[in-house]
Amino acid sequence: MYSKLLTIALLAVTVSSAAINAAPSLSLEITGADAAEKVEDMIISTIITNKGEAPVVLLNAPSGVLSDLPTESFQITDEKGASPEFIGMRVKYAVNQAIESGDVTTLAPGQSATVQHDLSKAYNFASSGEGRYSIKATNQFYIVDQSTKELKVVEAEVGKEHVAFISGKLATRDESLERRASFVQCTAARQAAVNSAIREASRYASNAHSYLQSHAAATPRYTTWFGVLTTARHNIVREHFRRLNSNNFNAFKYFCDCTRPNVYAFVYPNQFGEIHLCPVFWNAPLTGTDSKAGTIIHESSHFTANGGTQDYAYGQTNARSLARTNPDRAVMNADSHEYFAENNPPLA
Repeated sequence: MYSKLLTIALLAVTVSSAAINAAPSLSLEITGADAAEKVEDMIISTIITNKGEAPVVLLNAPSGVLSDLPTESFQITDEKGASPEFIGMRVKYAVNQAIESGDVTTLAPGQSATVQHDLSKAYNFASSGEGRYSIKATNQFYIVDQSTKELKVVEAEVGKEHVAFISGKLATRDESLERRASFVQCTAARQAAVNSAIREASRYASNAHSYLQSHAAATPRYTTWFGVLTTARHNIVREHFRRLNSNNFNAFKYFCDCTRPNVYAFVYPNQFGEIHLCPVFWNAPLTGTDSKAGTIIHESSHFTANGGTQDYAYGQTNARSLARTNPDRAVMNADSHEYFAENNPPLA
């Protein structure tokens, strides 16, 4: 009897150990030049390695370093604690479509993926000045479950931070001054689609602001997208929608030049009123979940003048989870604002 129990116990330990060993494990390393005499030379590489015993499929989300888009995927500080101003993109990403289309990176055990990043396209080093900078990369990754298509968040083990001395020319040329038209590279049909979306986005912003003005207590609609209500967090969201409601979306500039797959749109937070529309936007419904009108709300919430939301979670499932687990981030998450405004399915 004792021998049988011992055998069962050892088997349980073996199975448990195997499960632990099979757990996903990633490492992240940054490489690049130790010095740069102009900011355009600040090209760094991120190396992501699968340290586990099974293959992993990672989503190439714009918020992480597997994407080469100039998003805020690095934390950069100098020796005095100053950070360069972020001037890059905020992106609305079509998660489900990205998974279906294969916008992923698959790594076998021991395999690595390297992605280059031009920091000059995302950060204005003139705002913080020349000096020695510590560069850390966002270490959060999304593993795709191939059977369920669900995402699991994994944090990579981070190696030594990268340090570089930047001097000389610290600013890049601002091309935004050349932009004049309300529509850039947009066909008549696309201009009409945007005008329809503008009308609905204005309605969304007005309704959301009115709702927050008249509902100071917790409601299913609020808690679903922003989590546990506190006065401070409620005030943050209400102020965001007050600003959005004051925006004249008809006065914005809309660019139809984006060809990036699996992306709805993007903005540069400090270029107020300029929205770049991408392929997924044109196939989105006018209203409802992940709509054209909702995309305008999402992107407009990114503008610094409107509160400067981030992209902490993409999609309704992940936005709901963020509200439950981290309401402080939920009230600063762009998709959470969009889904609150779209209110689909309707919540009281």
